[in-house]
Amino acid sequence: MSDRIKFIHGKLEVPLNPVVPFIEGDGTGPDIWRASVRIFNAALEKAFAGTRKIEWMEVLAGEKAYKTTGSWLPDETLSAFREYMVGIKGPLTTPVGEGMRSLNVALRQELDLYACYRPVRYFTGVPSPVKKPEMVNMHIFRENTEDIYAGIEYMNGNPDTEKLISFLIDKMNVRKIRFPKTSSIGIKPVSVEGTERLVRQAIRFAIEKKLPSVTLVHKGNIMKFTEGAFMKWGYALAEREFADQVFTWQQYRRIAGEMGEKIADDLLSNAMKDGKVIIKDVIADAFLQQILLRPADYSVIATLNLNGDYISDALAAIVGGVGIAPGANINFDTGHAVFEATHGTAPKYAGLDKVNPGSLVLSGALMFEYLGWSEVAELIYTALGQTILKKKVTYDFHRLMDDATLLKTSEFADEIIRNM
Repeated sequence: MSDRIKFIHGKLEVPLNPVVPFIEGDGTGPDIWRASVRIFNAALEKAFAGTRKIEWMEVLAGEKAYKTTGSWLPDETLSAFREYMVGIKGPLTTPVGEGMRSLNVALRQELDLYACYRPVRYFTGVPSPVKKPEMVNMHIFRENTEDIYAGIEYMNGNPDTEKLISFLIDKMNVRKIRFPKTSSIGIKPVSVEGTERLVRQAIRFAIEKKLPSVTLVHKGNIMKFTEGAFMKWGYALAEREFADQVFTWQQYRRIAGEMGEKIADDLLSNAMKDGKVIIKDVIADAFLQQILLRPADYSVIATLNLNGDYISDALAAIVGGVGIAPGANINFDTGHAVFEATHGTAPKYAGLDKVNPGSLVLSGALMFEYLGWSEVAELIYTALGQTILKKKVTYDFHRLMDDATLLKTSEFADEIIRNM
């Protein structure tokens, strides 16, 4: 008998047969969902021999929803994700430059899924443009609800835009809008609360997993009161809430200034020996260099919305591309979570049984970890890794590998299931 997942006293309570809503997605979404759900069900059967399983419940969003209901994101879909706590989705259409705003962003905003969690790891044998992709092992925590993704934008020529620009110039004494008559305007909110809840989870994760550091990635040298404040508020939270478990660069700088660098170096060294998590920060553009030059220096990353978008995809490219990059959107305070393929819909390949389902497959593995069913996740990770190592891959990897066997989406799923 199926049942609902519940969140009680800060913890998920998962029945043996939970209902999990899913959105198959647009474009190639149906192809990768059909392959992925077979892998999920096979791993569940292998791990639990029928004693646990998922009751999959389809809900609609995107083109299929619009054609069926006239709405791109029906209220029933949002209600299902709220009611059943945990869900999974394929890629959804988002027109560029006009029309509806991103459905992915809308889901995150409506459900307040404030943390986008993107682990980046390398599977041996995956084609990579860098020499040592195996050095990349990072966990990205991207703030999901603020920054420019809040969608507070005003198009040039609109009367409301003219009012806003006039207010900025006349009342706020702004003199840096170079072309006020033709400018569009966007607003970038970054709050104390939004920063703290994101950074708190990144630090908790590092402590729980015994990882060495959390790096606050920002552009605070330019955006001092938004991204610079993100850094300052992040450090303040770390020192206030995790005083016995972390050592921050802010502490290092204060001690070095007051007592000298030698004492600060000794304290930092002792903190590392004691297993404390080191909280540090780096400017975003420098970080994008460092992930190529010294990726092993970074472990857990906490960053703002736009930075996180760029960084996640850049790191994914190093380990094989977004076709194999998983993603999770989570509210750790309510328990709600939506796991998703992180790539686009690739409509030209729709229905061709061609594309790599790895992103959704690995997102499903993340979902099973979140449910506490790590046995299922490990089966998926191991089987996927073995399949790639045997060079039995879809076209995206096949074209970059020597002596590989080209598989369709469904055949790739078959091979993963055989390798469990």
